[in-house]
Amino acid sequence: MKQDDLSAYLRAKEPTKAELAGMWRAAIGLQKVDGLTPSAYLMETARRNIEGEITLEEAGKTIGEYYKSKAVRAEAAKTRTDEADIVSQRITEILAEPTFSFSPEQLVSIHRRLFDGIYRHAGTIRDYNITKNEWVLKGDTVQYASCFRLVETMAFDFSEEKKFSYAAVSMDEVIRHFSKFIAGIWQIHPFGEGNTRTTSVFAMKYLHTLGFDVDNDIFYGNSYYFRNALVRANYSNIPKGIEETTEYLERFFRNALMGEDNQLQSRFLLVGGWKGDSTPASKDDTPTSNPATPTSQTAAPASRALALSRAVRIMIDVLDGEMSRAKIMKAIGIKDRVTFADYYLAPALKLGLVEMTQPNSPRSPTQKYRLTPKGLAVKGVA
Repeated sequence: MKQDDLSAYLRAKEPTKAELAGMWRAAIGLQKVDGLTPSAYLMETARRNIEGEITLEEAGKTIGEYYKSKAVRAEAAKTRTDEADIVSQRITEILAEPTFSFSPEQLVSIHRRLFDGIYRHAGTIRDYNITKNEWVLKGDTVQYASCFRLVETMAFDFSEEKKFSYAAVSMDEVIRHFSKFIAGIWQIHPFGEGNTRTTSVFAMKYLHTLGFDVDNDIFYGNSYYFRNALVRANYSNIPKGIEETTEYLERFFRNALMGEDNQLQSRFLLVGGWKGDSTPASKDDTPTSNPATPTSQTAAPASRALALSRAVRIMIDVLDGEMSRAKIMKAIGIKDRVTFADYYLAPALKLGLVEMTQPNSPRSPTQKYRLTPKGLAVKGVA
């Protein structure tokens, strides 16, 4: 059975079949982020589940039994088909469950459930630092969170997210804020492998819990784009004029939540612009035109060129004139100096939004900080 054959179920009269098909296709599509393709056996198993012949639990057992054969395992090892099949079923099962808990522990739990028996480190926070050469960054890497502070970093992001009310803002702001949050969680990259698949499942479950109607099927043909959008949301190179931006991720979620038809093509996320270079083979990368601006009817506002973290935005808001570190921390309401330095001050300095009053004596006890012209423009007082 071909993968595209499941698409017929999306138009099924029975809502359950259509919903299950969307989940299966999302799960199958997410395997592409790691270059994996599920087997024909998985596709047939998915069809049987959608038709109601077997439950999701039975589908999992069926796939497990299938890979007990030495011959099948040996063949699958060449292309990691077993991983693609097993993880696809597990993703679908998690998406179909009505339970969810918004917490770092839930993120870890999802990783453990997806990769148990596949990765030795399933559900384990990494204890080493990582870099990854990204095609979309022309070989450069995102600066992932330090392994020494992963737990604290996750706790911080989750605690800040809990303060935000989605009910009090427009849909545009919902998507903008959600994109920043998910990009931040992905940038932490708490696991050795499987971060994008885990983050994607968490994002879908979280959106459903918030009450949003999510088109899960969007992950089927656009998971490669989704990952590259996460990369661009977490990469800056100021000397080269490249800043973090969630605009590409926002296009993805606008399609998923608002039914828009923005182009989702990875080659146009390439830093420096796409000039017809060869790109990794991907079905979601067939070019039609260069979307230099979002293709939705509403153009992206200029302020979205800078994708600022909530911490940096808070710092810009409280900074008034020249202020000492202690005064800024008091205004923000934060007591931990390391957290302040890592999440508020350092990023603001790096982006050129804040500057020292004594740049030649950075450790001066009388050091103060103020907004740069760029920072004032972002704050809206220039």
